[in-house]
Amino acid sequence: MAEGKMLIIDDEDIILESCRKLFCSEGYSVVTTNNPGEGLTLVKDVFFDVILCDWKMPGFDGMDIVEEIDKHSPDSAIIMISGYPTTSRATEAMKRGAMDYIAKPFTPEEIIAAVKQATRRKVTVEKKAIGRFEKIIKNMSFPQPNLDDKVPQTIAQTLAQTVGVKKTTSSWFSVVILGILAGAYIGFGGLLSMTVSFDLAKYTGIGFSRFMAGSVFSVGLMLVVIAGAELFTGNNLMLTSTLTKDITIGKMLSRWLVVYITNFIGSIFLAFIFFFSGLWKMGNSALGQTAVNIAYNKVALNFGEALVRGIGCNWLVCLAVWMAMASRQTIGKIFAIFFPIMAFVAIGFEHSVANMFFIPSGIFLHDWAQIPLPAREIPLDWVTIFTKNLIPVTIGNIIGGSFFVAMSYWSVYLVPSGKKKDPHSSG
Repeated sequence: MAEGKMLIIDDEDIILESCRKLFCSEGYSVVTTNNPGEGLTLVKDVFFDVILCDWKMPGFDGMDIVEEIDKHSPDSAIIMISGYPTTSRATEAMKRGAMDYIAKPFTPEEIIAAVKQATRRKVTVEKKAIGRFEKIIKNMSFPQPNLDDKVPQTIAQTLAQTVGVKKTTSSWFSVVILGILAGAYIGFGGLLSMTVSFDLAKYTGIGFSRFMAGSVFSVGLMLVVIAGAELFTGNNLMLTSTLTKDITIGKMLSRWLVVYITNFIGSIFLAFIFFFSGLWKMGNSALGQTAVNIAYNKVALNFGEALVRGIGCNWLVCLAVWMAMASRQTIGKIFAIFFPIMAFVAIGFEHSVANMFFIPSGIFLHDWAQIPLPAREIPLDWVTIFTKNLIPVTIGNIIGGSFFVAMSYWSVYLVPSGKKKDPHSSG
């Protein structure tokens, strides 16, 4: 049975195509466009029962588009979709004529539920739910159900079907830029961690000093997740998409390689900034000596120690990313990231991208500023950075993120029911 006409306006082709297929199967006659101007023209010429409109598009403010659509087609059920969900934006969208507001990434079930709810409201409510929404805001709650935190199964589905796929379909240019930014962002976290803790242990003890180092280091992943960047260790979760056959192993590995290299470039750039800024001279060069000591201690690890510490690190890092995906709000993402990242640094685990900043910083300071090594058993150079640290730590990071997080949750939530034994069955 035909449900009516639907218009989808979004600048992301993957969203347009996935929603088109989904709602065609639901009985809608679907028209898509990635041009907001064209969308307004279509609304003026044709009546659409449902209109999905992205909030942020190049050269256009989705709020203005929604307002114009509402003027020309007040009987259409308009749903605003956005990758940047906040209460204020949701409020503004509803005031300008939207029936509902849903955050990206969303699952097929979530967007179908939103459309059904919006169309029901269109029939039963005379003016598009502004009073109801303002009452929700007054009570300090969020629109339901679309701004609720996600449950683990929904996170697994979103990661496999949307996030992982999008990472392999993004342009190479954007991946390179975002990879460089991620390396720099993690470098910021590392630099802040050293600056806060380099002389703290003698006043508060080693344990509290490591806690503080981990607490401030979490800023790095917050920048990656909330500001947006491509981080190799977080991208290990893409294994979920390969296990569900949404992307190929070849595509996953090619993106991993590009992101790993660009993370290294961004980290080196931050190490250059640290050296040439002279910030290492803080405390009569005590900060510089701390940086050299950290770098040396990292290359002094044996292969097995570095590998196992890499596993523990990315187990926690990928859990931080996983939990951040559960939250619809920025403050929730911050808390989701803070505790696992603080934990891995305080414990002493090893992060390959962080070490791309820490070890080169030590090399620059030792070679160019003549800051001495704490011992002479192992050289600190561009060979040992890889052979003694990055290679084993990277392998460990892949194991920790891909197998202990991505594969674990895939096996629990995404394995086809015919292949998975019922946990409640006997025998």
